[in-house]
Amino acid sequence: MCWLLSINGVNIIYPKFYSLEQEKQERIINAALKEFARSGYDKASTNEIVKEAEISKGSLFKYFNNKKELYLFLFDYVVEVIDKIYDEVDWKETDLFKRMKVIGLAKFKIYKKYPQAFNFLKTVAHEDAAEVKSEIDKIGKYLISSGLERGYKNIDFSKFRKDIDIEKAMNIITWTILSFSEQQRDKVNSFEDINLEVLGEWDEYFDILKRCFYKKEEQ
Repeated sequence: MCWLLSINGVNIIYPKFYSLEQEKQERIINAALKEFARSGYDKASTNEIVKEAEISKGSLFKYFNNKKELYLFLFDYVVEVIDKIYDEVDWKETDLFKRMKVIGLAKFKIYKKYPQAFNFLKTVAHEDAAEVKSEIDKIGKYLISSGLERGYKNIDFSKFRKDIDIEKAMNIITWTILSFSEQQRDKVNSFEDINLEVLGEWDEYFDILKRCFYKKEEQ
């Protein structure tokens, strides 16, 4: 994707990094994700990254010019990981709450497969380093808006009661989803530890919202 990594509108490509074998790429990415998640941007140590990745410091800076470039590269990596969630969704399902459950299960699978990516994303929400703050705000808005746009696409709104304002109902649903996601994100120490109980809690909220907004015959 590389939509963040551009200078004067020209995408930055990393031929030296992508020429590495896949296992080494993953080792470097996971080491960098772990260090930035643990220490934050300003305190993150490239010495710790190269030690964890088992490469030389000179090698790291052959692939990425500086720490900021590496950090933004990781952003693009995480965006691509999040896209894998939507690859697993059955978009033929038009019932809003059934689709949200499907997306929730897809998220759970991706969380377990790429925990370091989401540990990194969790700390980004609290990152205030001036050098990367504008990029953080940019990607945060993108992830939320694109996620909601994809999640709500082709929903069957005829299931909603006729006596309510659908736009306001969707705002309430969106606020619930975002608030619940933030709460669960901040509750876990690592996404390696997340379990299926969170999906059961999702279902409880969705059942309440469905009773509030759906016609009785659709509940």
